[in-house]
Amino acid sequence: MRVERTKIDGVLLFIPTPHRDDRGLFTRTFDKAVAEEAGLDPAAFVQDSQSRSRQGTVRGMHGRSGRGEAKLVRCARGAVQDVLVDARPGSPTFGEQTSVLLDDETFVTLYVPPGLLHGFQALTEQTDVCYRIDREHDPAEDLSVRYDDPELRIHWPLPVTAISGRDLSAGSWAQLRDRLRGPDAME
Repeated sequence: MRVERTKIDGVLLFIPTPHRDDRGLFTRTFDKAVAEEAGLDPAAFVQDSQSRSRQGTVRGMHGRSGRGEAKLVRCARGAVQDVLVDARPGSPTFGEQTSVLLDDETFVTLYVPPGLLHGFQALTEQTDVCYRIDREHDPAEDLSVRYDDPELRIHWPLPVTAISGRDLSAGSWAQLRDRLRGPDAME
């Protein structure tokens, strides 16, 4: 398993080497030693979750206030286009975004550090995404920005076929940016 850095500071890709034969495949999806070598504390992750989405569904853009939330994200079935936006006011890449294909062929795991907005679009008929999160969920800390915010101009590869009411009613990037830089900014 190798680790690659992305253009956004702190965002990592854990890239395994699947072993394929006539039976199918076997791959490691997590390695404590590799995570530690990359600077992560594997014991910090306290909650695993999974979502299932149908093709065209967008989930996001979500984040957390306070200390934020770190997560390891991988696609266990199908494929997603995963998008991150740096929402850390002091970061040199504040406001920048990156996009990564996660699928059940490469088994890449994406490390999302605290302070980023995260979302994805399901690219296949049925898509399962697994999350390993470093904090218990507290709905009072939820942050969100519209998936189609005109300033962010996130490119979703497919027409959006489903999105939650919560995500449809999310505010703009400009509103969140002002809030993050204001007197009630994230820690």
